Amino acid sequence: LFFQILGAVILGFGIWILADKTSFIAVLQMSSPSLKTGAYILIGVGALTMLMGFLGCLGAVNEIRCLLGLYFTCLMVILITQVAAGLVIYFQKESLKEELSSIVGGLIENYDPTNDDKRNLQDTWDYVQRQIACCGWTGAKDWENNEILINKSMTEYPCSCSNSSKDFEVDSGFCNLDDSVNSTATYADWPVHEQGCMDGVEKWLKDNLGVILGVCTGVAVIELLGMILSISLCKNIHSEDYTKVPKS
Repeated sequence: LFFQILGAVILGFGIWILADKTSFIAVLQMSSPSLKTGAYILIGVGALTMLMGFLGCLGAVNEIRCLLGLYFTCLMVILITQVAAGLVIYFQKESLKEELSSIVGGLIENYDPTNDDKRNLQDTWDYVQRQIACCGWTGAKDWENNEILINKSMTEYPCSCSNSSKDFEVDSGFCNLDDSVNSTATYADWPVHEQGCMDGVEKWLKDNLGVILGVCTGVAVIELLGMILSISLCKNIHSEDYTKVPKS
């Protein structure tokens, strides 16, 4: 039963990644094919886990050794895959960070409030900057690469970066600097958050690292217990009786 619930959770998480339009995941999902591939993999693993849980229950109740063996094999494959994925993420974290920087850098450089084709992606990034209280990926300086702001001599700034109360009602697009600012400005003149979103995301991960590791460890321990239980049941079944298999 647990693995059917776990499978449903994994399946739902994969669907959520594909369907989400209002968080940092959406920025990555729209820009990176690898995240979409990962979401489809999660959906497949979730469906397999639900099927595996059903087979495990059927094998245990009816004492079918081959089903218990299949249950054990699937658990082992999933556990090895999880460990391998964790190791890949750990050893490739710098490459992943560079890919994220490239994705967000391109989004900021080409940000255009009048472009309806990229409206969903740009609105999502505005949402991220507002929620994390950040500006740009490494900092507000990233926005100096935006073509529209360059043409306007940096006298405008992204509203979603603003730390000024007068801009709180503006969700997206660019806001004008005060008239007191010179005709040519820099990001240092903008009333925006100093923190880059990369630091905000890393801080969130560090703050929630214990929860993430705890969940992953708990799932791995339960999978190991399931493997041990299935092996024990297999050893206690002395002969196969396929008449116990429910007829369709």
